[in-house]
Amino acid sequence: MAMLLAIHSFYRDAENKLAREQRKLSRMVKGSNNYKKQRVKVARVHEKIANKRKDFLHKTSRKIANSYDVVCVEDLNMKAMSKTLKFGKSVHDNGWGMFVNMLEYKLLEMGKFLVKTDKFFPSTKQCSSCGAKKEMPLSLRTYECPHCGLKIDRDLNAALNLKQYGVNQLRYP
Repeated sequence: MAMLLAIHSFYRDAENKLAREQRKLSRMVKGSNNYKKQRVKVARVHEKIANKRKDFLHKTSRKIANSYDVVCVEDLNMKAMSKTLKFGKSVHDNGWGMFVNMLEYKLLEMGKFLVKTDKFFPSTKQCSSCGAKKEMPLSLRTYECPHCGLKIDRDLNAALNLKQYGVNQLRYP
């Protein structure tokens, strides 16, 4: 069974407040007492964003670890994604690496398994039915196989491919 992770955008939610506090800071005289106080306020906003993200990731990883014996995830290069796909803030805001680390240690504590695919595994480009591969631009949301005629949601196809990869890795390590 595939479980998609809905990432909340904590940075974007606090972006206006953070911008306001940083604007106030930029208008102050460096080194003054008010500058020091304002710097602390800006740091608190950053800390609050980080704490909300960590809390969400801890709760989500715990929920997944309690529900499943084997979890398969893609080992994604988030830095490259943020640069090439023009999703910079969104990619940096989701804390994917932190989430995978949390999930990994929670699963290991419980004697369960985490299977990571390699960075170049074609989860979205490969047909989950017949294994044929084709190019898939991000604009296409439905995977249509030219060989077997399968029509399926892009994300569901990727999830099925990840599941099969995980089963194969556990069967033949």
